[in-house]
Amino acid sequence: MRGEFVEVGEGRLYYYASGTRGAGEPVVLLHGFPTSSHLWSQLTPLLPPGHRIVVLDLLGFGRSDPAGDNDMGVCAHARRVLELLDVLGIEQATIVGHDMGAAIALETALTARTRVSRLCLVNPMTAGAASGVAADTAVRLASLLGHASPSIITSSLRSRLRRGYVSPERGSHSIDQYLRPFSSSVGQRSLMSHLAAQREPLTSEQTTEPDQISVPTAIICGADDPFRSSSMAERLQRQIPGATMEVIPGARHFVPEEDPQVVARVITALVSR
Repeated sequence: MRGEFVEVGEGRLYYYASGTRGAGEPVVLLHGFPTSSHLWSQLTPLLPPGHRIVVLDLLGFGRSDPAGDNDMGVCAHARRVLELLDVLGIEQATIVGHDMGAAIALETALTARTRVSRLCLVNPMTAGAASGVAADTAVRLASLLGHASPSIITSSLRSRLRRGYVSPERGSHSIDQYLRPFSSSVGQRSLMSHLAAQREPLTSEQTTEPDQISVPTAIICGADDPFRSSSMAERLQRQIPGATMEVIPGARHFVPEEDPQVVARVITALVSR
């Protein structure tokens, strides 16, 4: 498995491809805040054969370029995902998103309807819902942004992220990876940009209702997710026509890492619909 960088106009995105090409459409995996492609490392070997699997680091995360002065909102991320699909020659794909990645997946499906064949929304934060790790953290740290040192904010974020894991050992290892890009001065500015984006008012582009989604959709959430309750995910299911939903008992926020078999089973069923 070999990753590479792709220019998308505003910076370089890192991605890697796995799986096997075949008759099945590609599957694109989108992480949320403040994670990276590492989120899917336990999942990708479990996905069904015959599909090209594309896993990327969104701008400002993982190995991709820092945020800089670029827009870190959901709509901007969705535009960059479409640019990446253009570069990779992918006309249509199943898109799987976790946390903020689910909001990006929804936005992509709503603004480029012919490009998305199916959606899988995992522990979803939707555009228009002040919920999820980034929004939750931004709201709680609002009084610190611009005043406290980045190290204090990073420490607070680390503490909040641990709540999203059932396994403290797995959580500590992953959180170290996720926060590493934010350790430098450039990375700290990038982190501030991400948090600030969650505090901005919604744009008109983000007000489109999920009930306009017309592709097969599956929703997965952890019953004990501290950042987004299962009742919120159930409301999203009711809004999207024909959407299925699986609530994982005892699971928290980072189910792609801690319950990859369940997520893989749902995706396998989805791509066969």
